[in-house]
Amino acid sequence: MMSMRLRGHAPDNGLRHQRCDMSDARLEPDISLPFPIEFVIRDTPRSHQGRNSKGKERWKQKVGEIAGTHVKVLREFYFIDQRPLALTIFYFPPTVMEGDVDNIVKLIADGMVAIIYPNDCLLERIIVQKFEPGVEAVFQSLTPTLERAVETDPPVIYIRIDDDLSWRELP
Repeated sequence: MMSMRLRGHAPDNGLRHQRCDMSDARLEPDISLPFPIEFVIRDTPRSHQGRNSKGKERWKQKVGEIAGTHVKVLREFYFIDQRPLALTIFYFPPTVMEGDVDNIVKLIADGMVAIIYPNDCLLERIIVQKFEPGVEAVFQSLTPTLERAVETDPPVIYIRIDDDLSWRELP
């Protein structure tokens, strides 16, 4: 069996892109956020393609407030750092979802900027999934927060931010 290590690179095509400085170095455990971070939002997510810009801003603010409230329970004083992260979003809608599930990601990710991470460019991996009524899903293991989300009447959104990089090792 052959093993290959891939390195991300961008072609030099003359375009300027915002640079995202990442570091696998972690701050001291008593001043950094304790990952994974999980929380639940009891609401219907907004689409980044929606036309109501004030509604989108209110949604990002709500996500940020709920994330901030949860983080303050975990740690009163903390610094956010430049570590690469993974984001998981599970949406449990009350009926068949209108629109595409991928359209809910941007506003949720943007809502946590400056609260859980300094820039959403640090998100290397994003998993988003909807669990519509009548579609059976089997979870192999449930954290207490995910269990609460599954048992809550919809609409509910489960969010997990993790710094575990084991997913970089592909089978």
